[in-house]
Amino acid sequence: MDKLLNQFLAVAEAGTISGAATALFITQPTLTFNMRKLEETMGVPLLTRSSRGVELTAYGETLYQNARLMRRLYDNTLKAIEQQRGRIEQGLNIGTGYSWWTLFIRDMVVDYAREFGSARIHVSLGNQLRLMDQLLTGDISLFVGHEIEGLNRSTGAHFVPLTRVGQGYFVRLGHVLLQAPRSLAEIETYPAVTSALPETRHQRFFETWSRTTAASANFDQGKYAFASNSLAACLDYVERTDAVIAHTEVMAPEFARRGLGRITLTEPTRQNTIGLYVLSERAEEPRVAELIGWLQSAARAVLPPLG
Repeated sequence: MDKLLNQFLAVAEAGTISGAATALFITQPTLTFNMRKLEETMGVPLLTRSSRGVELTAYGETLYQNARLMRRLYDNTLKAIEQQRGRIEQGLNIGTGYSWWTLFIRDMVVDYAREFGSARIHVSLGNQLRLMDQLLTGDISLFVGHEIEGLNRSTGAHFVPLTRVGQGYFVRLGHVLLQAPRSLAEIETYPAVTSALPETRHQRFFETWSRTTAASANFDQGKYAFASNSLAACLDYVERTDAVIAHTEVMAPEFARRGLGRITLTEPTRQNTIGLYVLSERAEEPRVAELIGWLQSAARAVLPPLG
């Protein structure tokens, strides 16, 4: 793939020239020169610079979306050639949120390892935006997570629904919120914890209308007292404080083993669709289709029907 386009993608995703230069192992002046050269070649401004870094112009957004697709197609082509040459033994290469790993993917992976003893297995755990990033860069074949509202259609990701689950609210044992049914308004008076705080670089996955002005706005404005990309760290914090963590209700038994209780609510909570994301151009590949079938079967055994 063209060097200047690769460098432009790095700048767009890092949000700063200096950050991109560090990631690319080149000097900042060289990268600045190359971006100006790319703008001259394209004949339009691609970046606007400010004290906070760089932002894409409308022309830059168009180039970013298409260059990202070009990179993905290029990377997928290289991987397909490697597989044809027999240098890669096909195994599992998937992503999942912690909940789905605990509930059904862990057992599925173990069964797979027993059946195909020589296969390599890679499982990436994280929130759905980080996993989407890995899917689009070709690091994983698919991932299981919540449906992402406002996802930009240009990502080329296809969603296969598996189930719908409600939201639960959990606190340490002995917490005052466990003494009686509570409203959401009462719960919101306590510090909140999240394992899915969005990052600035992930805003590009969304349609323009659904982007936040700043990815960390909820954290900066005090909505969350603690945030981490590690659910284990979040649970540790909740166990030792009066904070509340909102999470899918199907994790109640697992959280109980961690010493957390589920708050009884006086009102229904929102239902979320859980499913798997795969690149549209790969959804019908025999290997990927087979993997989707395994995940659907494993999910049906433990999760509520999609209904």
